[in-house]
Amino acid sequence: MPTSIFSRKRDLAYLAFFTIHIPTILCVDIVPFYPDAYTPAFLNDLRSWYIATYNDRLFTHPPAWFNLYLLIEMLYHLPLSIWAIPALLRDDPLVPLHLLVFALEAAITTATCLADMLSWEEFGREQRVALGWLYGPYLLLAVFMSGDMFLRLSGTLKGVGKAKRA
Repeated sequence: MPTSIFSRKRDLAYLAFFTIHIPTILCVDIVPFYPDAYTPAFLNDLRSWYIATYNDRLFTHPPAWFNLYLLIEMLYHLPLSIWAIPALLRDDPLVPLHLLVFALEAAITTATCLADMLSWEEFGREQRVALGWLYGPYLLLAVFMSGDMFLRLSGTLKGVGKAKRA
């Protein structure tokens, strides 16, 4: 029987993240990929609100690489996030492997977005701070998750190595 998610605090935090991450992907990030005829007006309104509130140039004037990142979100983050929720709940042994890959990819792409945002000369300090409060925690979580999953896998692999030598 798996250990309860409530006794695995880090996994509980990851579960909360993925539960929030899925609607964010579906309702904001990948809306441009939806056919216009099938896009509910409220999704366009939500995306418009985000752009008006944060003036995020990645959404108003996306560099070529940003559309690739959105495709990665649609084709990798979304399916992985959907898989991760029940996997975390059942304490699936593949969680560390999958979340390590996810976290490394998320850290690299988020760091790229932050670096790009910091280069926007027309952005004032307040705008950078506001947008940084959106991207920054995502980067920190990805870096933390990377380290956590690396340590979990290292512990597992060291145990396997000791068992083989015995």
